Amino acid sequence: MTEAQAQLGGGKQVVKLLLELGPLVAFFIVNGKWGILPGTAAFMTATAVALPAAWMLMRQIPIMPLVSGVFVLGFGGLTLYFEDEVFIKLKPTIVNLLFATILFGGLALRLQLLQRVLGQVIALSDWGWRVLGFRWAVFFVCLAALNEIVWRTQSTETWIEFKLFGIMPLTLVFSLAQMPLINRHLIQDPETDDGETDSD
Repeated sequence: MTEAQAQLGGGKQVVKLLLELGPLVAFFIVNGKWGILPGTAAFMTATAVALPAAWMLMRQIPIMPLVSGVFVLGFGGLTLYFEDEVFIKLKPTIVNLLFATILFGGLALRLQLLQRVLGQVIALSDWGWRVLGFRWAVFFVCLAALNEIVWRTQSTETWIEFKLFGIMPLTLVFSLAQMPLINRHLIQDPETDDGETDSD
């Protein structure tokens, strides 16, 4: 991977983070002033703006924000229609379990699904992608469990704060914790990957 490619990938990651964080910030601010139903409406509106913005800025919409955005609009709509906040609280659980199921399914079928998402940013050996995919799948299950624990045992305000100030830092820390694995299995040219199967 060249320096220019690395810089491009880093720039995309920053834009992606901002587009993911924006709707959550809108949700947090509006909920604090007017409650969860207006906050949900703001969340949906900001998400509906962020997805086209991602396309305009990066000429693509990352798959994870796209799937999450569809669920935000769907479960947010149910929340507003039934005036029941349970739907929007369940959304992270279902989305994270969906991502985990997809990754575990890909591993079972020996498909490198994570490579299809991140392959333009980093190039890893086959074994590296398998281990990284497994770790992310487990992490998504943990996020789903955490979401269930927090929304079922804490106030709505605490749950929203957890989404903004808990999930994002946890995800960042987890991502950084994968750097040793990535560095061990990083390859300079995807064409040179001989499908090594060394174990961690």
